[in-house]
Amino acid sequence: MPPPGVCMSIMRERHKKEGVGSLANPEKHSNQDFQQLTQYCLARGVRYIDEMFPPDHNSIGDGLLSPDNMGRVVWLRPAKMVQYPDFVVDGLSRFDFGQGMVGDCWFLASIGALTFQKDILEQVVPLKQSFKEDYCGIFHFRFWRFGKWVDVVIDDKLPTVDGRLIFVHSTTPNEFWPALLEKAYAKVCGSYADMNLGTPAEAMMDFTGGVHITFKLTDAPPNLWDLLFRAVQSKSLMGCNTPQGETSANTVAPNGLVRGHAYTVTGVKQVMSQGRPVNLIRLFNPWGRGEWKGGWSDKSSMWQTVSPDDRKMCLSVKEDGEFWMTMEDFCRHFTDVTICCMCPDFLDGSSKGLWTHSLHDGRWVAGTTAGGCMNFPDCFWTNPQYRVKIEGLDRDCSETQGDNNMLVSLMQKPDKRNRRLVKSLHIGINIFEVPAQFKGQRGKFPAVFFNNNVPVAQTKNYLNARTVVVFSRLKPGEYLIVPSAFNPNETASFILSILSKVETHIHENSNDQDIVEIPKPMPTHNRADMDNKQTLFRQYSDQFEEVDAEQLQRILHETLLQGYAKKTQGFSLESCRSMVALMDTSITGKLNSSEFLHLWRKVTVYKDIFLRSDVNRSGMLSLSQLRNAIMAAGVRLSDGLLNLIALRYGGSSGNISLESFISLVLRVDRMAKIFRQLNEGGAISLRDNEWMYITMYA
Repeated sequence: MPPPGVCMSIMRERHKKEGVGSLANPEKHSNQDFQQLTQYCLARGVRYIDEMFPPDHNSIGDGLLSPDNMGRVVWLRPAKMVQYPDFVVDGLSRFDFGQGMVGDCWFLASIGALTFQKDILEQVVPLKQSFKEDYCGIFHFRFWRFGKWVDVVIDDKLPTVDGRLIFVHSTTPNEFWPALLEKAYAKVCGSYADMNLGTPAEAMMDFTGGVHITFKLTDAPPNLWDLLFRAVQSKSLMGCNTPQGETSANTVAPNGLVRGHAYTVTGVKQVMSQGRPVNLIRLFNPWGRGEWKGGWSDKSSMWQTVSPDDRKMCLSVKEDGEFWMTMEDFCRHFTDVTICCMCPDFLDGSSKGLWTHSLHDGRWVAGTTAGGCMNFPDCFWTNPQYRVKIEGLDRDCSETQGDNNMLVSLMQKPDKRNRRLVKSLHIGINIFEVPAQFKGQRGKFPAVFFNNNVPVAQTKNYLNARTVVVFSRLKPGEYLIVPSAFNPNETASFILSILSKVETHIHENSNDQDIVEIPKPMPTHNRADMDNKQTLFRQYSDQFEEVDAEQLQRILHETLLQGYAKKTQGFSLESCRSMVALMDTSITGKLNSSEFLHLWRKVTVYKDIFLRSDVNRSGMLSLSQLRNAIMAAGVRLSDGLLNLIALRYGGSSGNISLESFISLVLRVDRMAKIFRQLNEGGAISLRDNEWMYITMYA
């Protein structure tokens, strides 16, 4: 039986700290170990078949092939298609492949860019694989997926119709690295059908684990040519897209460009033509055919106006899908260009001063930390907040520093295995400077801060994109970064990535301390009140003057919930057992008089807090009301614990009942005391507070 979900989450965080998920030690996708599986197959003399991505119609996916074509699909190993299959023939090149029946031009355009960067390519495609030595039908590839590198194992059975590959195919019939790489990526996406539609930015990020910036060409920066030129020098991957046509089909325009299609940027060059400089961009169509027919195309007369050396260096009159065009035509006929690289030196033209990189996992949860954009001032402050302290640049770096010194990237993480089922939100980033009066603030900044301060940097628009980026210059000081979705109460996970050329200290603003006790209301004590409680205890206790869980349940229903029963389902026997266990200091399984009175004082206070927090008298607390109620009960929680509480106690409605609130706050109260005592006694380490998350979620 696998560990519970919260335990798995904690284990993943521990593995991350121990280096699992790094390029040197990638996480095993689907928990499949390539070396172990290879040795198993070799020892038994069998060919590997991947049970996690089997050769059947589920791996192809729905809606990609017609029922007739699906019925004709046969999964074949390469040796059944050609006599002498090879993994790689004469190196890896963008001209090795052509697109098949799946609409993954965005993925193949990114492979085209990848073939220019040998070091990065070999990270993704381990080259020590073949159909000869130690062959047993198993291959593996590596991708960067949402904050970690994963090693993906596949078998080499490929879908064919009439003996021909139906998806990506090689121009050299016996070369199979493109088809196997596509299959591995289909596995992480969920199926081949899940690779339909996308942007080069997505695949390029998954190939590099770097950062990317997308420029809209209708609003291109004036120095775009310089950026592209520097990007080529800095070993970046670049891709671009044409605008969609009247339909979603990839139709070919009269100028030769494919509508709604992704291309690879494979080169930039400035040539002298008729005495003036011309900026040219070279592009590649992942179909492996179909080229631009306008100025500077393969057969354009413009090539006769450049020097013989430039013509020889640039011009290749072949129907290979690659062509040149001017920068002006590029901006006119394409919608955007994406540059992806490990280090964004091309942005400021300087390689001096090292970029530091930090990665932060976060989550928006409806009712607790999903506050929406600044159009919702009452709840925007509940979003995750990241406190950043920026020091000055060192002298060498500051002398060559460009206009901007910090890049903040926000990436959505999927909550579904199948890529096509993922619902993306409109997301954005706001960065605020922290004024002097707030520099001593601990914990989350309240709504009043955001009502009185405007962002010093932000995304221009909230975009329905996997990743959005803010690139800005921030002077030394303290800042608050707030990632958010446009609408409140939308649950999703994200990764916040921060790159800086300045010395930067970053921490999540809600995690100063996981549980902090604050002054809480206490019931008044008088003799008559004590006598009434003692009388109540004697009325329900057994002959040994003790109360067990069943008796406690009766007391709570007949006394605490009196007049409130219509709005609640009452306390379950299991929750009453939990209360007894929390308050049973004598370890008898029952509550004696002092233990019961201690419990009763607490539950009456918690009921009063609940009723005061339930402003609309619905008998339930919304998750936003829950935050205030918990604080009124005497505890301030981190966003992480609040999110777990929302998932654990919120139910399908997202609301909290009276009995759930009392059970919850009682547990928090006891855990806070135990945690503080252990911490003060030196019996607990920082990592040991993980057990609190498990306890709260159990």
